Amino acid sequence: MYTREQASQLRQAFWTTFGQYIAPHPSAEGLKINWSNYKTGIKHVYFRMRAETKVASIGIEITHPDPELQELFYEQFLELKGYLHETLGEEWEWDLHTTNEFGETITRIYKEIRPVNVFNREDWPALISFFKPRIIALDEFWSDAQYSFESLK
Repeated sequence: MYTREQASQLRQAFWTTFGQYIAPHPSAEGLKINWSNYKTGIKHVYFRMRAETKVASIGIEITHPDPELQELFYEQFLELKGYLHETLGEEWEWDLHTTNEFGETITRIYKEIRPVNVFNREDWPALISFFKPRIIALDEFWSDAQYSFESLK
């Protein structure tokens, strides 16, 4: 069992390692990008990567406090579902109005892998191999799709 500080340091070490590994890869538009803290440019729409003790996930999270506006964003993503899955090369889970770890209502489009443990350095190659192609594919999708969300800004 790790202390809170040790757990924080291990998580930070993983994300630093991931960032160093993926840093040489430019965005779909050829720009330098912070892959670990991806900015969509649209408030309340995030690309999130999580690595925990039993599961890792990557996804699109819609966190608007108004559930009706969350649903509008979700519907817009549904319009692009075929293109998203084609770009990703796989199908993802779609959850309208689920609850996050803080009890807030959010909407998620995501993919998970199990069992992996961010605290086990032997799992890091699997985690990096899971995250890297998917965040790059999300960026490729977003470089075209973001314009569909202009009216929702």
